[in-house]
Amino acid sequence: MAMNSAEGCLASNLPAASLDPAVALFHSLSDATRLAIVQRLAGGEARVVDLIAELGLAQSTVSAHVACLRDCGLVRGRPQGRQVFYSLTRPELMDLLAAAETLLAATGNAVALCPNYGTGTGTAGAPERLPNE
Repeated sequence: MAMNSAEGCLASNLPAASLDPAVALFHSLSDATRLAIVQRLAGGEARVVDLIAELGLAQSTVSAHVACLRDCGLVRGRPQGRQVFYSLTRPELMDLLAAAETLLAATGNAVALCPNYGTGTGTAGAPERLPNE
């Protein structure tokens, strides 16, 4: 069955432009680093230096991803002196991630095995995926 057809898709009757905000939202969450930052911020606010230490990433990487999340309206900064404490802007984001975890549990490895967007982990002959692919 070809997946480039909108047949059977709930959003098939919607103009493509009306889906743009949802596409942008899911794209903003599609990077493993940004998702890790969101999950960390779900536990409470943090500074970039905290995220660096906890996630084991370079300062430039964390700063760039926090800026992306901030630009998307998912994260806000609260200046305190010379520091900025970041937090999630909307608690609904955690509801979305919880729903995603439920869906992933229900489908098992189906998404990970997807030939277009899956990670290809744990499968014989699955194509290796490049970052940001």
